[in-house]
Amino acid sequence: MGKRYYCDYCDRSFQDNMHNRKKHLNGVQHHRAKKAWYDQFRDYAAVLHDEQIKKPCRKFLQKGICDFGPNCRFSHMSEEDLFNLKRHMQEERQHKEDSEDRIISGRSIEEWLSKREKKRAALGSKGDSKTKEDNEEDEAENDIPQQIFSIPDLPPSLLPPPPGGWRVSASSEWC
Repeated sequence: MGKRYYCDYCDRSFQDNMHNRKKHLNGVQHHRAKKAWYDQFRDYAAVLHDEQIKKPCRKFLQKGICDFGPNCRFSHMSEEDLFNLKRHMQEERQHKEDSEDRIISGRSIEEWLSKREKKRAALGSKGDSKTKEDNEEDEAENDIPQQIFSIPDLPPSLLPPPPGGWRVSASSEWC
């Protein structure tokens, strides 16, 4: 049967030879599917800019449907859609600025980890274990950089301890 070529954009496969592949890659359907794929990753600012430049589609405004669909050269967005797009763009920009401000104003995670390691080494060389644990709990609550809390789906080993500390049962002992 021979090798087959599978196009991820078009979700199609065909016999792989130079003629078929060239014909497919230059085809209108492939170009539309490829454009649709990359359009889903565009940011709000680019979409808003493109939609503001376009004139409204008369057919879409009258009937609510356009024969050209996403390939129409006119805009299918209402004033409300454009307003929502602007709002999303502003929220995205604000979120980005907030995260940059947090990183700039706060110290980096690397600095926090190195300082924490130095404190642990200093406490390990002197003092009894009871005061060492109490000091660590007090400092851990106030000392954790805020960037850690903004990372989604942290593994349990990297999550900060709960406010009351970790529960330790009397039956669990290390061998």
